[in-house]
Amino acid sequence: MAITENGSTHQSAHRATLLDLLRGRDFRMLLTARVLSQLSDGVFQVSLAAYVVFSPEKQSSPTDIATVLAGMLLPFSVIGPFAGVLLDRWRRRQVLYFGNLARFGLGLATGALLLAQAPHWLFIASALLVTALNRFILAGLSAALPRVVEQEHLVTANALSPTLGSVAAATGGAVGFLLHQVMNPGPRADAALVTVASLLYLSAALTARRMDRDLLGPEPHDDHPKLAQALVRAAVELRAALRHLVRDCRPAVHALAAVTAARFCYGVLIVVVVTLARYTFNDPAKPADGLVTLGQAVAFSAAGFFVAALVSPWCTRKMGLAGWMTACLVAPVVFVPALGLSFSLVPCLIAALLLGVVTQATKICADTLVQESVEDEYRGRVFAIYDVLFNVAFVAAALVTALVLPMSGRSAAVVVAVAGVYALTAALYLLAARRVAPLPR
Repeated sequence: MAITENGSTHQSAHRATLLDLLRGRDFRMLLTARVLSQLSDGVFQVSLAAYVVFSPEKQSSPTDIATVLAGMLLPFSVIGPFAGVLLDRWRRRQVLYFGNLARFGLGLATGALLLAQAPHWLFIASALLVTALNRFILAGLSAALPRVVEQEHLVTANALSPTLGSVAAATGGAVGFLLHQVMNPGPRADAALVTVASLLYLSAALTARRMDRDLLGPEPHDDHPKLAQALVRAAVELRAALRHLVRDCRPAVHALAAVTAARFCYGVLIVVVVTLARYTFNDPAKPADGLVTLGQAVAFSAAGFFVAALVSPWCTRKMGLAGWMTACLVAPVVFVPALGLSFSLVPCLIAALLLGVVTQATKICADTLVQESVEDEYRGRVFAIYDVLFNVAFVAAALVTALVLPMSGRSAAVVVAVAGVYALTAALYLLAARRVAPLPR
């Protein structure tokens, strides 16, 4: 009876905390701005993929795929480490308002470029600006949260807000996918998707505008260094964190090297799957079918990410962090060629599921090793470096694959080479991990 009562009390307290959060108008406004902004991102990214890869009037090459991946990820890598310097100077409410307003305008311009069938590079440049602004939006949303939530509710708010944002982004992708299926493929359909995303960006901007200008901070300071000095200082501090990482945190260095290599392999295989979905698994004249197949592969990979989150705690208790990471690096040496060399849909979907498991599990281990071995004062900057490595490895994989992959996506050499990189990474990581004292399981 006591257990039941305690459990009921705990659940009631949890519900009360959520209700307290949602009663706050400022928190609701900030949460709504996040949901609308990330919902827009999902729609926009589907429109980008539909135009670049699954457009009926063009034969998209692996180079085109590499271009769209670079446009989506490189802005995060370049801007990310320095976003905080600017967000500590600008009113965050203004960042949310004008940032989404700018994305509304850029989205409409992107749609106009699609209708006018402008040069490909001009479209990519416009799309890159939209995604570059996303880094400021997301960072501003996170930095503003403590301004609208009481201290005792902050943990719940940090769990609720990003989770709903991720769900909104996935929902936006699904909405974009469904809209693309019911419209006739072509520039008008792609422009319509971009326009839908733009209107959602406008709704996010108008939501942010309803908040007071000074609500989200930061507090004005007269002792801020000049912007150029602050950016230089940020670069110097990043270099100091990198020096600390290399000199004092060998387990973290080994883990970052391993997860970067694994991310590179995952990026190569993503490009292979996209081209197979477009030209081998489906009729190239029916790009909508290719987009459906790609959606299936993404769903299988996402399921693998979820499985990794479930099994990794148990596996690390049994094998240790280094042991579980090594196992995740060794497994693709077997299943990537075993399933991938058939170049058939069902084996490739199974491979996507297993890749989701080992890729996410590798990242879970790397995150933990970095958190445990890096001193707290450097940890934020090290994770900024981690973020850069993660995204650059993915883009580099796409660029390298674009040079060697045929239009069909069928390349036994690429599949075997990826398995070889996994094998080499596993061997080097295991040797390096054995040279340092193992961390607690």
